[in-house]
Amino acid sequence: MVSRRTVLTALGGSALATAGVTAALNGNAPFGEALRHALGVAGPVPAVKRAIVQVERVWSQYRGRDVDLLTLVPPGVSTKNLPMSILLHGRYGTARLAAFGGMPEVLVAAVGRGQIPPFGFVAVDGGDHYWHENVPGDDPMAMLLEEVPRWLAERGYGAPFACTGVSMGGFGALLYARRRHERREETKAIAAVAPALITDWPEMSKRNAFASPEQWASLDPLKNLDKLGAAPIGVWAGDKDRFIVGTRQFIAGTKLAVASITPGGHDDVYYRKVVPDVIRFLGKRVPR
Repeated sequence: MVSRRTVLTALGGSALATAGVTAALNGNAPFGEALRHALGVAGPVPAVKRAIVQVERVWSQYRGRDVDLLTLVPPGVSTKNLPMSILLHGRYGTARLAAFGGMPEVLVAAVGRGQIPPFGFVAVDGGDHYWHENVPGDDPMAMLLEEVPRWLAERGYGAPFACTGVSMGGFGALLYARRRHERREETKAIAAVAPALITDWPEMSKRNAFASPEQWASLDPLKNLDKLGAAPIGVWAGDKDRFIVGTRQFIAGTKLAVASITPGGHDDVYYRKVVPDVIRFLGKRVPR
Protein backbone atom coordinates (compact mmCIF):
# COMPACT_ATOMS: atom_id res chain seq x y z
CA MET A 1 0.00 0.00 0.00
CA VAL A 2 2.76 2.44 0.93
CA SER A 3 5.35 3.13 -1.72
CA ARG A 4 7.18 5.98 -0.03
CA ARG A 5 7.27 7.87 3.25
CA THR A 6 8.58 11.34 3.91
CA VAL A 7 8.96 12.86 7.35
CA LEU A 8 9.03 16.64 7.41
CA THR A 9 9.76 18.75 10.43
CA ALA A 10 8.48 21.90 8.79
CA LEU A 11 5.66 24.16 9.80
CA GLY A 12 3.04 23.04 7.33
CA GLY A 13 1.90 20.90 4.45
CA SER A 14 3.33 23.46 2.02
CA ALA A 15 6.86 22.87 3.31
CA LEU A 16 8.02 21.92 -0.15
CA ALA A 17 6.44 24.95 -1.78
CA THR A 18 8.19 25.79 -5.02
CA ALA A 19 8.70 29.44 -4.13
CA GLY A 20 10.75 28.73 -1.03
CA VAL A 21 12.77 25.92 -2.52
CA THR A 22 13.52 27.91 -5.66
CA ALA A 23 14.67 30.89 -3.62
CA ALA A 24 16.97 28.70 -1.60
CA LEU A 25 18.43 26.91 -4.58
CA ASN A 26 19.04 30.17 -6.42
CA GLY A 27 20.86 31.58 -3.43
CA ASN A 28 18.34 34.36 -2.90
CA ALA A 29 17.80 33.36 0.72
CA PRO A 30 19.12 30.83 3.21
CA PHE A 31 17.20 27.58 2.89
CA GLY A 32 15.59 27.81 6.35
CA GLU A 33 14.53 31.40 5.78
CA ALA A 34 13.20 30.66 2.29
CA LEU A 35 11.26 27.69 3.60
CA ARG A 36 9.70 29.78 6.34
CA HIS A 37 8.71 32.46 3.83
CA ALA A 38 7.16 29.78 1.63
CA LEU A 39 5.11 28.75 4.65
CA GLY A 40 4.28 32.35 5.51
CA VAL A 41 6.26 32.39 8.75
CA ALA A 42 8.53 35.33 9.48
CA GLY A 43 11.68 35.08 11.51
CA PRO A 44 13.49 32.12 13.05
CA VAL A 45 11.34 29.39 14.58
CA PRO A 46 12.79 27.05 17.20
CA ALA A 47 12.74 23.46 15.98
CA VAL A 48 10.98 22.30 19.15
CA LYS A 49 7.99 24.45 18.19
CA ARG A 50 7.57 23.11 14.69
CA ALA A 51 4.69 20.88 13.74
CA ILE A 52 5.54 17.33 12.74
CA VAL A 53 4.36 16.65 9.21
CA GLN A 54 4.42 13.19 7.63
CA VAL A 55 3.55 12.46 4.01
CA GLU A 56 2.94 9.01 2.57
CA ARG A 57 1.85 7.82 -0.83
CA VAL A 58 -1.07 5.40 -0.46
CA TRP A 59 -3.45 3.64 -2.84
CA SER A 60 -7.05 4.83 -2.70
CA GLN A 61 -9.52 2.26 -3.96
CA TYR A 62 -12.27 4.85 -4.08
CA ARG A 63 -10.25 7.31 -6.15
CA GLY A 64 -8.61 4.63 -8.24
CA ARG A 65 -5.14 6.12 -7.84
CA ASP A 66 -2.28 6.82 -5.45
CA VAL A 67 -2.82 9.86 -3.24
CA ASP A 68 -0.75 11.73 -0.70
CA LEU A 69 -1.76 11.12 2.90
CA LEU A 70 -0.48 13.94 5.11
CA THR A 71 -0.63 14.13 8.89
CA LEU A 72 0.20 17.27 10.84
CA VAL A 73 0.55 17.06 14.62
CA PRO A 74 2.02 19.18 17.42
CA PRO A 75 5.49 18.17 18.63
CA GLY A 76 6.03 16.45 21.94
CA VAL A 77 2.61 14.78 22.18
CA SER A 78 1.73 11.12 21.91
CA THR A 79 0.12 10.29 18.58
CA LYS A 80 -1.47 7.12 19.96
CA ASN A 81 -5.22 7.64 19.48
CA LEU A 82 -4.58 11.35 18.91
CA PRO A 83 -7.84 12.98 17.76
CA MET A 84 -7.59 14.18 14.17
CA SER A 85 -9.51 16.66 12.05
CA ILE A 86 -9.75 15.97 8.35
CA LEU A 87 -8.39 18.97 6.43
CA LEU A 88 -9.80 19.56 2.94
CA HIS A 89 -7.89 21.60 0.37
CA GLY A 90 -9.39 24.04 -2.09
CA ARG A 91 -9.68 23.84 -5.85
CA TYR A 92 -6.38 23.08 -7.58
CA GLY A 93 -4.99 22.14 -4.18
CA THR A 94 -3.35 19.01 -2.81
CA ALA A 95 -2.81 17.42 0.58
CA ARG A 96 0.59 19.10 0.79
CA LEU A 97 -1.02 22.52 0.32
CA ALA A 98 -4.08 21.95 2.51
CA ALA A 99 -2.84 23.87 5.58
CA PHE A 100 -3.71 27.54 5.23
CA GLY A 101 -3.37 30.80 7.10
CA GLY A 102 -0.46 29.73 9.31
CA MET A 103 -2.50 26.85 10.71
CA PRO A 104 0.49 24.66 11.74
CA GLU A 105 2.17 27.26 13.93
CA VAL A 106 -1.14 28.40 15.44
CA LEU A 107 -1.95 24.81 16.40
CA VAL A 108 1.51 24.26 17.89
CA ALA A 109 1.34 27.49 19.90
CA ALA A 110 -2.16 26.84 21.24
CA VAL A 111 -1.31 23.29 22.31
CA GLY A 112 2.05 24.34 23.72
CA ARG A 113 0.42 27.00 25.90
CA GLY A 114 -2.19 24.57 27.15
CA GLN A 115 -5.01 26.59 25.61
CA ILE A 116 -6.47 23.54 23.85
CA PRO A 117 -5.95 19.78 24.15
CA PRO A 118 -3.68 18.18 21.54
CA PHE A 119 -5.10 17.18 18.18
CA GLY A 120 -3.84 16.95 14.63
CA PHE A 121 -4.89 17.26 11.02
CA VAL A 122 -5.00 14.72 8.20
CA ALA A 123 -5.17 15.76 4.55
CA VAL A 124 -5.49 13.78 1.33
CA ASP A 125 -5.49 14.61 -2.38
CA GLY A 126 -9.12 15.10 -3.35
CA GLY A 127 -9.04 16.43 -6.90
CA ASP A 128 -11.08 19.41 -8.12
CA HIS A 129 -14.63 18.03 -8.20
CA TYR A 130 -15.94 19.47 -4.95
CA TRP A 131 -15.30 16.32 -2.95
CA HIS A 132 -17.86 14.07 -4.64
CA GLU A 133 -17.97 11.44 -7.37
CA ASN A 134 -18.33 13.57 -10.48
CA VAL A 135 -16.22 11.15 -12.53
CA PRO A 136 -17.31 7.50 -12.19
CA GLY A 137 -14.76 5.58 -10.16
CA ASP A 138 -13.26 8.69 -8.56
CA ASP A 139 -15.09 9.25 -5.28
CA PRO A 140 -13.12 11.44 -2.84
CA MET A 141 -15.99 11.56 -0.35
CA ALA A 142 -16.03 7.77 -0.06
CA MET A 143 -12.27 7.96 0.47
CA LEU A 144 -12.83 10.33 3.39
CA LEU A 145 -15.56 8.20 4.92
CA GLU A 146 -14.18 4.71 4.34
CA GLU A 147 -10.43 4.88 3.86
CA VAL A 148 -9.14 7.80 5.90
CA PRO A 149 -10.33 6.34 9.25
CA ARG A 150 -8.65 3.04 8.39
CA TRP A 151 -5.42 4.74 7.32
CA LEU A 152 -5.35 6.69 10.58
CA ALA A 153 -6.05 3.60 12.70
CA GLU A 154 -3.28 1.67 10.95
CA ARG A 155 -0.87 4.41 12.02
CA GLY A 156 -2.10 4.59 15.59
CA TYR A 157 -4.07 7.84 15.36
CA GLY A 158 -7.59 8.37 16.61
CA ALA A 159 -10.63 8.53 14.36
CA PRO A 160 -11.57 11.83 12.68
CA PHE A 161 -13.55 13.92 15.13
CA ALA A 162 -13.93 16.96 12.87
CA CYS A 163 -13.61 18.24 9.33
CA THR A 164 -12.03 21.54 8.33
CA GLY A 165 -11.94 23.01 4.84
CA VAL A 166 -11.20 26.17 2.91
CA SER A 167 -12.95 27.37 -0.26
CA MET A 168 -13.89 24.22 -2.23
CA GLY A 169 -12.76 22.36 0.88
CA GLY A 170 -15.32 24.35 2.89
CA PHE A 171 -18.03 23.09 0.55
CA GLY A 172 -16.59 19.61 1.04
CA ALA A 173 -16.57 19.92 4.83
CA LEU A 174 -20.27 20.78 4.83
CA LEU A 175 -21.01 17.86 2.52
CA TYR A 176 -18.94 15.62 4.80
CA ALA A 177 -21.10 16.73 7.76
CA ARG A 178 -24.18 15.65 5.83
CA ARG A 179 -22.74 12.26 4.90
CA ARG A 180 -21.66 11.57 8.48
CA HIS A 181 -25.14 12.53 9.67
CA GLU A 182 -26.71 10.15 7.15
CA ARG A 183 -24.52 7.38 8.55
CA ARG A 184 -25.54 8.34 12.11
CA GLU A 185 -21.92 9.17 12.86
CA GLU A 186 -22.11 12.84 13.77
CA THR A 187 -18.84 14.73 13.87
CA LYS A 188 -17.85 16.85 16.86
CA ALA A 189 -17.15 19.93 14.73
CA ILE A 190 -17.22 21.26 11.16
CA ALA A 191 -15.14 24.32 10.27
CA ALA A 192 -15.73 25.94 6.87
CA VAL A 193 -13.50 28.88 5.97
CA ALA A 194 -14.49 30.97 2.93
CA PRO A 195 -16.69 28.11 1.66
CA ALA A 196 -17.21 28.08 -2.11
CA LEU A 197 -20.99 28.34 -1.95
CA ILE A 198 -21.98 29.45 -5.44
CA THR A 199 -25.54 30.61 -6.05
CA ASP A 200 -26.10 30.08 -9.78
CA TRP A 201 -25.54 27.19 -12.17
CA PRO A 202 -23.84 29.16 -15.01
CA GLU A 203 -21.06 30.10 -12.61
CA MET A 204 -20.79 26.64 -11.05
CA SER A 205 -20.82 24.94 -14.45
CA LYS A 206 -17.53 26.67 -15.33
CA ARG A 207 -15.81 24.42 -12.80
CA ASN A 208 -16.81 21.17 -14.51
CA ALA A 209 -17.44 19.70 -11.08
CA PHE A 210 -21.06 18.58 -11.51
CA ALA A 211 -22.67 16.69 -14.39
CA SER A 212 -25.89 18.69 -14.31
CA PRO A 213 -27.81 21.36 -12.39
CA GLU A 214 -29.80 18.54 -10.79
CA GLN A 215 -26.67 16.81 -9.48
CA TRP A 216 -25.37 20.08 -8.10
CA ALA A 217 -28.71 20.86 -6.43
CA SER A 218 -28.75 17.44 -4.80
CA LEU A 219 -25.37 18.08 -3.15
CA ASP A 220 -25.18 21.84 -2.64
CA PRO A 221 -25.24 22.64 1.11
CA LEU A 222 -27.25 25.79 0.35
CA LYS A 223 -30.07 23.69 -1.07
CA ASN A 224 -29.92 21.04 1.63
CA LEU A 225 -29.78 22.99 4.86
CA ASP A 226 -31.98 20.50 6.67
CA LYS A 227 -29.64 17.57 5.96
CA LEU A 228 -26.49 18.72 7.75
CA GLY A 229 -27.25 17.10 11.09
CA ALA A 230 -26.52 18.30 14.59
CA ALA A 231 -22.73 18.74 14.45
CA PRO A 232 -21.53 22.18 15.61
CA ILE A 233 -20.65 24.16 12.48
CA GLY A 234 -18.44 27.22 12.27
CA VAL A 235 -18.29 29.42 9.18
CA TRP A 236 -15.78 32.21 8.60
CA ALA A 237 -15.71 34.51 5.56
CA GLY A 238 -14.47 37.94 4.58
CA ASP A 239 -17.01 40.57 3.64
CA LYS A 240 -15.35 40.90 0.24
CA ASP A 241 -15.02 37.16 -0.37
CA ARG A 242 -15.99 36.13 -3.90
CA PHE A 243 -18.52 33.69 -2.45
CA ILE A 244 -19.94 36.00 0.19
CA VAL A 245 -23.49 36.02 -1.23
CA GLY A 246 -23.84 32.25 -0.85
CA THR A 247 -22.13 32.32 2.54
CA ARG A 248 -24.55 34.96 3.83
CA GLN A 249 -27.46 32.87 2.61
CA PHE A 250 -26.07 29.81 4.35
CA ILE A 251 -25.61 31.68 7.63
CA ALA A 252 -29.12 33.12 7.43
CA GLY A 253 -30.66 29.69 6.86
CA THR A 254 -28.85 27.66 9.51
CA LYS A 255 -28.16 27.71 13.22
CA LEU A 256 -24.40 27.82 13.53
CA ALA A 257 -22.03 27.60 16.47
CA VAL A 258 -19.93 30.31 14.82
CA ALA A 259 -21.01 32.64 12.02
CA SER A 260 -18.22 35.13 11.39
CA ILE A 261 -18.13 37.70 8.61
CA THR A 262 -15.35 40.22 9.07
CA PRO A 263 -13.36 42.49 6.75
CA GLY A 264 -11.31 40.59 4.19
CA GLY A 265 -11.22 38.72 0.92
CA HIS A 266 -10.73 35.20 -0.37
CA ASP A 267 -7.01 35.05 0.38
CA ASP A 268 -4.34 34.10 2.89
CA VAL A 269 -4.30 37.57 4.42
CA TYR A 270 -7.84 36.99 5.59
CA TYR A 271 -7.26 33.34 6.52
CA ARG A 272 -4.47 34.33 8.91
CA LYS A 273 -6.87 36.58 10.78
CA VAL A 274 -9.37 33.81 11.48
CA VAL A 275 -7.25 30.68 11.83
CA PRO A 276 -6.65 31.26 15.58
CA ASP A 277 -10.41 31.29 16.09
CA VAL A 278 -10.79 28.18 13.93
CA ILE A 279 -8.19 26.34 16.02
CA ARG A 280 -9.93 27.36 19.25
CA PHE A 281 -13.29 26.26 17.84
CA LEU A 282 -11.90 22.82 17.02
CA GLY A 283 -9.91 22.58 20.26
CA LYS A 284 -13.00 23.11 22.39
CA ARG A 285 -14.56 20.05 20.77
CA VAL A 286 -11.69 17.59 20.94
CA PRO A 287 -12.95 14.30 22.44
CA ARG A 288 -11.60 13.71 25.95
